[in-house]
Amino acid sequence: MSTSLIIAVIIGYFLTLFVISYFTSRNSNNDTFFIGNRKSPWYLVSIAMIGTSISGVTFISVPGWVLTSQFSYMQMVLGYLLGYFVVANVLLPLYYRLNLKSIYTYLDARFGFYSYKTGAFLFLVSRVIGSAFRLFIVSNVLQLSIFNALGVPFWVTVSITVLLIWLYTRKGGVRTVLWTDSFQAIAMLTAVSLSVYYISSDLNLSLSGIVKAVSSSPLSRVWFFDDTNQRFYFWKQFLGGAFITIVMTGLDQDMMQKNLSCRNFKDARKNMYWYGFAFLPVNLIFLSLGVLLHTFAVQKGIPLPALSDDLFPTLATQGYLPQIVGVLFFLGLIAAAYSSADSALTALTTSFTIDVLNTKGMDEDRLRRVRQWVHVFISILMVLVIVVFNAFNDRSVIDAIFTIAGYTYGPLLGLYAFGLFTRFQVNDKLVPYIAVFSPLACYLLNKYSILLFNGYKFGFELLIVNGAIVFLLLLITRKQGVLVQKV
Repeated sequence: MSTSLIIAVIIGYFLTLFVISYFTSRNSNNDTFFIGNRKSPWYLVSIAMIGTSISGVTFISVPGWVLTSQFSYMQMVLGYLLGYFVVANVLLPLYYRLNLKSIYTYLDARFGFYSYKTGAFLFLVSRVIGSAFRLFIVSNVLQLSIFNALGVPFWVTVSITVLLIWLYTRKGGVRTVLWTDSFQAIAMLTAVSLSVYYISSDLNLSLSGIVKAVSSSPLSRVWFFDDTNQRFYFWKQFLGGAFITIVMTGLDQDMMQKNLSCRNFKDARKNMYWYGFAFLPVNLIFLSLGVLLHTFAVQKGIPLPALSDDLFPTLATQGYLPQIVGVLFFLGLIAAAYSSADSALTALTTSFTIDVLNTKGMDEDRLRRVRQWVHVFISILMVLVIVVFNAFNDRSVIDAIFTIAGYTYGPLLGLYAFGLFTRFQVNDKLVPYIAVFSPLACYLLNKYSILLFNGYKFGFELLIVNGAIVFLLLLITRKQGVLVQKV
């Protein structure tokens, strides 16, 4: 595949983002950056959230998952729908009623200073590590495919990437991100759809032929009800998907910041419904692509890669498919990665500015200067974390770090559930200790679950256990005899 062609696509892609940024960041202020002046059309928010949700890791991994887990992921996607319903009808009304810019200020009003800072800190740690991990995976693919041959060091590749994201988000913030992420979502879905088209053409499959090939493949099995110990068991996937959505959408500043930019609560709820249902066909396309890639490899006698994640990259970039598929792969990969990264950078800047630096009551000019410096700081931090990941040069170590970061959403689930469904007051100073204890306990529980529970292996339902532990400990350590009016 032509390196110059890929570089031309990347340059053209970023030029488009800068043009969008130019028009969307004019006459911007702090409210524009934080909540888009609450003038965002719900349909734009819905498209942008799809772009944010599908990261570069998803773009690479989901087609490969069919080799190891078939279509079981669709069970989780159905759980997502339940989670989106809860977010739309429980959390969004609360956020709009309190007129929040950062969703973690709710914890301050409900519990107090330490709970508030703990919630914000959990988000910051989770999102910095999670976003850096996703951007690292994509940067590594680009480095191996293009920039190593040009003699460009990895840290330079990463620095330039983050610099470009910082440049087009620094003024318009969430208003710019909504438009760039919408463009990137459309680019990514177009790339996947065209990849399906070109691969099926090579296999001489019509549209009905694609449907028949996918539905008749043993890799397209969706339902798993037979073994509760299996990690693909339906209720594990379904409930895990529901609670993952609640915490990683409803309790995540990155995702909620877009919702809070809608004109009103009704628009935000409408966006959540449409966004949730759109996940069904979007993920079905990704999984169907995986079946087609596997069928193509078998028919052409191409050895399947040892890692399922390598299926799409290998076939797209190693000359097995038409060059246009390779170009589309890189285009979709870049779109998926940067729509997630630019949104995270904006959300992290918002949360750090509001939740950590206590800027409430600050005048507009000073707040703008503080926010701009925080934006620079978060960008540098992102580069450093990605460079550290690369220094490990050990995928298992990096995966473990990413997994541990995921555990930190459990305490947020427990804190918000306790605040929403009880009138008890927590012992505020103990909350940070509970928030550290529960993820560590869950990590050990997961590690030794086969020994402790007669072969049972936790899946995504561990998040529910994590939240339940926090809820229980908050209940045990609550202030006795103190009831509060729920916020």
